[in-house]
Amino acid sequence: MAITGAAGLLATWEAGLVEASTGRALLLHRTARPDLDAAALPAVPVGERESDLFALRRALFGERMQVRLECRACGADMEFELDAKEFARSVAGPEERIVRLTEGGWDITFRLPAAVDLTSAARAADPRAALLARCLVSAVHDGTPGTADALPEPVQRRIAEAVEAADPGADVTLNVGCPECGTATRAELDIASYLWTELDAWARDLLLDVHLLATAYGWSEPEILALSPLRRRYYLELCADV
Repeated sequence: MAITGAAGLLATWEAGLVEASTGRALLLHRTARPDLDAAALPAVPVGERESDLFALRRALFGERMQVRLECRACGADMEFELDAKEFARSVAGPEERIVRLTEGGWDITFRLPAAVDLTSAARAADPRAALLARCLVSAVHDGTPGTADALPEPVQRRIAEAVEAADPGADVTLNVGCPECGTATRAELDIASYLWTELDAWARDLLLDVHLLATAYGWSEPEILALSPLRRRYYLELCADV
């Protein structure tokens, strides 16, 4: 993974300020996968995207992740730390993007859903049916092609199970026991939102550093961003001592 410099990350952050969560996730994924054509990113399976974003998070901010949840039983705040490296191993991207199975006389070919599929299906009256229709490549029963709405319920369930098994990283769920009441709380870890929050805090801190150094030394933003983080910090310390 080729990590962009401070100026590039600031540009990503600035572009994301006017985007909704889906747009921000796409911007982050573009940063994580500069080797992929931008037009191909929306079609990347969800689990692969999550794996890419975990890798980006580790490269930018390290291995330790601070997570805060509220216990659904007693309302207590729970703060704990995750090891991003260990956690990322459980959300590795799928090896194949196509699932093939035979069930109830049906031969099914189904592609793993991508983020764009989930977003589109969520707007439909029946999201599950919409997602099935979007991602079904082919369905053949006794040699006769069929459509998504012709699939029996058991076949649809089998497809869902096969997709979950093929792309387990698409659903990253935490199960945390409350230290106060002992009740387990399940919560989804949205790595895109988590990473955006960290990037937003980093960008605002960096812009403050730019302001202070520009005021003290008269340097331009590109000149300040070209400094290493260590050298920027040292100059800031010198400013504080004056």
